Amino acid sequence: MNEFTLSPVGIIHSPFAAKDEAPIQGAFVPDAVGRVELFPRFAEGLKDIEGFSHLILIYRFHRAGEVELVRPTFLDDEPHGIFATRHPCRPNGIGLTIVRLLGREGNILTVAGIDVLDGTPLIDLKPYVPRFDAHPEATSGWFTGKEPRPKPAGRE
Repeated sequence: MNEFTLSPVGIIHSPFAAKDEAPIQGAFVPDAVGRVELFPRFAEGLKDIEGFSHLILIYRFHRAGEVELVRPTFLDDEPHGIFATRHPCRPNGIGLTIVRLLGREGNILTVAGIDVLDGTPLIDLKPYVPRFDAHPEATSGWFTGKEPRPKPAGRE
């Protein structure tokens, strides 16, 4: 397979400066407000974004630790395969989150439900379209019944 390089299209700003401050998932902090700053050369690509209530942010886990293919997670002490988790220590370090769009001013989007570290590089963003993205019949695997909890110490 060929390797490829990605370049950020912007920066995500959040109230979370340290890993232990960041929530496990944005759904656990629906009122956490952040800003998505697209670099000016990409601002034109935001045309019509205001018509969407939610966005998918694709970003780089730029401060993640060592990759382990099987590991305990933030929500479970039982080890799981990395591809069966949303843990940040992944082979390609790519994350995604869904946020609520609160507003736009030029190249800056204000969002809620943010769960990433301040200064996270944004790789791409896409509109969340329920007709395409919602799957009510989906199953949750080992996540079923796992309640929110504080991040276990030393888990990364």
